[in-house]
Amino acid sequence: MAAFEYTSTTGFTGRIGHVISALVARFVDWNDKRRTRTALALLSDRELDDIGVSRSDLYAIR
Repeated sequence: MAAFEYTSTTGFTGRIGHVISALVARFVDWNDKRRTRTALALLSDRELDDIGVSRSDLYAIR
């Protein structure tokens, strides 16, 4: 008679890991955008114009 040992990766701990992973990914994305807005805000209007961005475009980065 054959016996199986089956471990589900989608169990309770798998779901928690997925949720935590998703939260970390969202935080990293938010932080990258925040740092980009901050760096661009430090540029002069002329420098922003050189890269084709206006100061009002900075508020659209979400």
